[in-house]
Amino acid sequence: MCGIAGYIGPDATLNGESILRKMVKAIERRGPDGEGVNHWPNAWLGHRRLAIIDLSELGHQPMLSDDRNIGVVFNGCIYNFMDLRSELEALGHSFRSHCDTEVLVKGYVQWGIDGLAPRLRGMFAIGIWDEKRQKLTLIRDRLGVKPLLYVETGGGIGFASTITALKAGGLAGDIDPRAMLEYLEFGYITDARAIYQKVHKLGAGRIFEWQNGKSSEHVYWTLPEAEPDSKITFEEAVEETERLLLESVKLRLIADVPVGALLSGGVDSALVCWATRKVGADITAFTVGTPGDPGDETEDTKETARLLDIPHRLISLPADSTGLIDEVTSAYGEPFGAQSAMAMLRVSAAVKPHATVLLTGDGGDDLYLGYWFYPTYLRSQNIARRLPSISGPFWRAGRPLVNAIPQLRRAKHFADYITGGLGGLTRAHDGLPYYERRGLLGGKLQSLQLEQREIPMSIGAARRMLPELLQYQQKTWFVSEFMTKVDGATMHHALEARAPFLDQKMWEFAAKLPPELRLQGGELKAILREIVRRRVSPAVASRKKQGFTIPVERWLSGPWRKALEDVAANSRLEADGWLKSGAFACILSEVRKGIAVPRQVWFLTALENWLRKQA
Repeated sequence: MCGIAGYIGPDATLNGESILRKMVKAIERRGPDGEGVNHWPNAWLGHRRLAIIDLSELGHQPMLSDDRNIGVVFNGCIYNFMDLRSELEALGHSFRSHCDTEVLVKGYVQWGIDGLAPRLRGMFAIGIWDEKRQKLTLIRDRLGVKPLLYVETGGGIGFASTITALKAGGLAGDIDPRAMLEYLEFGYITDARAIYQKVHKLGAGRIFEWQNGKSSEHVYWTLPEAEPDSKITFEEAVEETERLLLESVKLRLIADVPVGALLSGGVDSALVCWATRKVGADITAFTVGTPGDPGDETEDTKETARLLDIPHRLISLPADSTGLIDEVTSAYGEPFGAQSAMAMLRVSAAVKPHATVLLTGDGGDDLYLGYWFYPTYLRSQNIARRLPSISGPFWRAGRPLVNAIPQLRRAKHFADYITGGLGGLTRAHDGLPYYERRGLLGGKLQSLQLEQREIPMSIGAARRMLPELLQYQQKTWFVSEFMTKVDGATMHHALEARAPFLDQKMWEFAAKLPPELRLQGGELKAILREIVRRRVSPAVASRKKQGFTIPVERWLSGPWRKALEDVAANSRLEADGWLKSGAFACILSEVRKGIAVPRQVWFLTALENWLRKQA
C-alpha cells in the first residue's frame, strides 16, 4: 500500500517535475519507506512506498518494463499475484522481484488493460503510462477500497491518491458549492463530486484512459443483483460463506511484515479473528475503547479474544482527545464527518508500532444485510408489491394534510417508502433539513438543490426498494464514507488495512443470495451469525451491533465545548458565506440550554476546522 501520483501532457517537459514533486510530497505519510520518480518526455510518475511484499529495492516504483516503454505506479495489494505470475511465466515472462507490482507490468504487456483488469483479485489504484502509445490508463478496484482522483487540465492530466496532492500540485480548482451541500447532508462527499472543482474521483470498478488530450471511461465490473428464484439453501449458503471467508483471510495474510487484526464487540471482526486462527496464523487483535461511555465494547472484546485464544491489546480513547479534531482534518483531504474516523485514527496509531498490516471486519454488514433498517425496507418493498399502482399518486395528493401532524412522522415516512421507493427514503434523510429549519444556510448554498433529494418517487421504485437501495448505498455511503474512513485513517499512520469481507468472490456469491435468505428468520446477517454461533459461541452471535464510533455529540456538549465556542467566535463558514452570520451562535445557544447536540453540529465543527486548515 502506497501513494501514487502522475502528471502527463505537452507541458510536462517544462513544469511536470515541479508539479509531480509537490504531489509526491503531499502523500509522503502514505509511504514512509521510500520515494520514486520516473519520467519520459511528456510524462512524470511518482510514488511513495509502504513496503509490504518484497521489502527489497526490487519492489521499487515506478516499476518499468524491460524496454522502459511501460511505467506502473500502484497502491494496494493484488492477493492472487502468485497465480498470475505462474500464468505469465508459462507464457514466457521472467521476473526479477517477488512483489505484486511486477505482475501488473508484465500482465499489461501480455494482456492489455481489458485482459488484466478482470484477472486482478485485490484492492488497488493503478496508474499505467504507455510511452509508445502515449496513453495513460487509470484503474480502480471493484469496490472502491483504494482512492484515485484526477484532473484534466488544458491538454494535460494529473492524478493522485489524494485530493490534497492534486491541490498541492496546483491542479485543483475552487471549492465546489454543491460538494459543500453534499457534505452538510451526509457528513462526507460522494464519489460523484469533489470538494474542489475540476477534480474527479474515478469510480469503483472503472477504467479511465487518456490519450493525446482525449479521455474515455468504462466499467469493467458490476455487482450482480440478488436472484429471487435461487434454489440455494441456508445451510449451503453458510458453508460456502465460511469457505470463501477462510480463503479470503488466508490470501490477506500474505505479507513480509507483521499482521494484526481489529477486534470490536460484534460479529464481523470476531469471524475474521476466528478465521486467522483457523488457517494457522498467529496475530494480535486490537480494540479501541471509550472508558465510561455506554457504547464501550471492551468487555465484549475481551470475552471474544478469550474464546478464540488470541492475543489481545486494548487501547483506551480518553474523552479529552480534542487533538483528534485536527488529526481528522489532516488525515482526510476533504471535509469528513464520520465520527468513527477518530477511533480508526487512534487505533491505527496504536497498532503501527506492532504491525504494518491490519485485518478489519469492514463489509460484512453491507454484504450480508447487518443494519437495522434492512428488514424495514424489505417489508416496505413486499407491501408495495401488493398495492395498486394508483397508491403513489393518491398518497402524494393527501400527504400535505399529514405534514401538520408531528405524531404521524414515522407513519408518513413509511408511506413514502411503500409508494415512492428510494426517492421517498432520500427525502426522509435528516441532513439538510436541520440547517434549513434553523435558517443557517448562507447565500452560497440557499439556492442549490441536492440531486439525491430529487430521485423520482414511484410505486415501481417502491417494488424494487431493496435492490435500488443497495446499489445507491454502494455508490454513496459504502465507498464515500466507509472506504474513505478506513483508507484515510490507516494510511495517515502508514498502516495497510485489509478487509476479508471485501473480497470480490464473496461479493459475487453473497450479492446473488435472496434478501430473505440473508435475513433468515428476521435475523440481521443471519448467515454470518450462524457461523459465529457454530465456530465462536452463541453469546457472541447474539450480540447487537453497536458500531465502531466515538461519542462526539456528548463530547461537544461537555469536554469539547470550548472547541465549539472557538468556532462560534470566529467562523470562516460564516465569513465566506457558506452559513449565515450568527449561525454558530444559534447552535451554541441550543447547546447551552441542554438541547441534545445532533450529528450536524459535529459536521459543522469538522467542516470549519477543515476550511481553516486545508482550503
